[in-house]
Amino acid sequence: MTKIIITATLFICSLLTAQTKYDDGMKKAFELWGQGKNTEASALFERIASAEKNNWLPNYYVALVNTTTAFQTKDKETISALLTKAQAALDIELDKEPNNAELMVMQAMIYTAWIVYDPMVNGMKYSPKVMEIYTKAAIIAPENPRVVFGKAEFEIGGAKYFGNDTKPMCAQVDRSIELFGKFKSDVPYFPSWGLDGALETQKSCKK
Repeated sequence: MTKIIITATLFICSLLTAQTKYDDGMKKAFELWGQGKNTEASALFERIASAEKNNWLPNYYVALVNTTTAFQTKDKETISALLTKAQAALDIELDKEPNNAELMVMQAMIYTAWIVYDPMVNGMKYSPKVMEIYTKAAIIAPENPRVVFGKAEFEIGGAKYFGNDTKPMCAQVDRSIELFGKFKSDVPYFPSWGLDGALETQKSCKK
């Protein structure tokens, strides 16, 4: 009996130690990201992902850091490298969880970044894929605010380009803001971003 208790205690301690390492690593990666050290943050998320193979979040953040950096970058070679890295990290997790709505939103973001990278070449190629992803994600997770906002924001861009009415999409932006206020997850480091962007888009809708 004593051996069983000792073994169980050691097992629990090892889990706690692993969890502490994970927490410490994630906190440090977010700290680096917040300091604008995107390359260092991405590298740390990658190292965490290699140790946490059953956890989709570290690779998700590799993809998110690199994609958001790509949106803020003008050099085309750098953008291509960032999006290639983002896609590689995301593919690992999508292979495991193809119906994970957060991963699907991330994929739509990567495709959107490619459209921004070269609208003439990539617009026709990726726009239908983005809409397909958001439509499917909306069926899987209709109350997910990032799904609702992402779809509405992308549709607003298309409507403005073709001179169409944006009111229906703006109503969905309003709905996403309500959902951001309700959406909660008990999973540590679960995605929570998007409200600031939705509020900015809401302002644009009212102009």
